[in-house]
Amino acid sequence: MEVDNQVRLLLRFYQDVPENTATILQKFENLKQEKNPNYNIKTSGTHIWLFIQGEQKKFYSPHLHLELEEKDKNETHIRGLFGPDPTLWTFFMFLHFIIAGVFLIFCGILYADYVLHQALTTDYIVLVLMVISWFLLYFIARQIRHNGNDQMHELEKLFQKTIDS
Repeated sequence: MEVDNQVRLLLRFYQDVPENTATILQKFENLKQEKNPNYNIKTSGTHIWLFIQGEQKKFYSPHLHLELEEKDKNETHIRGLFGPDPTLWTFFMFLHFIIAGVFLIFCGILYADYVLHQALTTDYIVLVLMVISWFLLYFIARQIRHNGNDQMHELEKLFQKTIDS
């Protein structure tokens, strides 16, 4: 898995490692004990999370979730998934649900106003604003993902360095 400066289209990866799951977990536990001020590592069972922390952490900083699956006695299949900060993700989902709710409510109001032969201008304006808001959220999310690209590569390098050690 080569790390370069391109923006990833797919934020997940798979890798087979010729070591058992316990050995890989121990490597990450050892990394956790080093107490690097730039990274936070959490483990739970066969799941590992790598976070950026300290002065490098920004609102757009990604995290890396690794799931270890035992393939054979001495081989492990690793599933990696990059994701946004959970707080940012929750906030974006909240905004999407609010926009969707307003959109659906005004679709109902538009239909009622149409049936009652009342003015539809306000309803159309609100619906268009909600569609524009959805596109705006999409482009903001793409920009956030682009801003976190360097840190994503940094987490991937940390993962690869730990696996190779």
